[in-house]
Amino acid sequence: MKILVATDKPFAPIAVNGIRETIENAGMELALLEKYTEKSQLSEAVKDVDAIIIRSDIIDNEVFDAAKQLKIVVRAGAGYDNVDLASATAHDVCVMNTPGQNANAVAELAAGMMIYGVRNMFNGTSGTELMGKKLGIHAYGNVGRNVARIAKGFGMDIYAYDAFCPADVIEKDGVKALNSAEELYTTCPFISLHIPATAETKNSINYNLLSKMPKGAMLINTARKEVINEAELVKLMEERPDFKYITDIMPGNHTELAGKFAGRYFSTPKKMGAQTAEANINAGIAAANQIVKFLKEGDRTFQVNKS
Repeated sequence: MKILVATDKPFAPIAVNGIRETIENAGMELALLEKYTEKSQLSEAVKDVDAIIIRSDIIDNEVFDAAKQLKIVVRAGAGYDNVDLASATAHDVCVMNTPGQNANAVAELAAGMMIYGVRNMFNGTSGTELMGKKLGIHAYGNVGRNVARIAKGFGMDIYAYDAFCPADVIEKDGVKALNSAEELYTTCPFISLHIPATAETKNSINYNLLSKMPKGAMLINTARKEVINEAELVKLMEERPDFKYITDIMPGNHTELAGKFAGRYFSTPKKMGAQTAEANINAGIAAANQIVKFLKEGDRTFQVNKS
């Protein structure tokens, strides 16, 4: 069986070596497509493969149509909105992610962004401290839990809201569980955002919700840009000179935000949450192991589309 690693942003060499070892030890063949520049290159490369490992690469109906032997796609990371799940299901292809493998890397970036924000983006002026401040974690999954762990070290007062995580699970970690997003945003001047981009969540972080945040508010987004109502964010920031937005996903209206809100807005040039050597290795090798288990044993533990 043939497994393709298709990455326009390649894994670190040590991660590729680990993937290769895992695949070849299972008696399978590994192929690499790195730094490709045309969709046609991907469509050509998938024609004879049984499995694909990707990062942020787009796997859509065109790719599935070209991949006649394809059985599984694994997105090395938590988010998988770059894969057309409906098309995958229609083509009888299993789609998986690798939850938790990048979680610490993203959480450390969120913590660094909070410090960067409260210290006025290191511009030489006097800032504030995180100790004793209220932090709200919106979505208490793998990344959210790691943010809570780190924030405890800062001495922050930590709250969380997650529609799908029971309150007792949250509170076992010494985090206060709240009953709604509205309560979270009303309570906490710092919000670390970790919700996925779904039909329900897109544009859900809007003027109404953000306007509830206390004075000196800061929103840190290491999730997805689609969950932010960007036009309403501009309106909010025009009305609230105390509000800061720090993001790991460049908004569609980045130029407007940067021009209007210098000193209160920052975006990384590209998504950097999982850009560590450790996360690279963890997610890549996890993806390879999941493919081997699926192809040899039919293991669907991390499947995210309908079977």
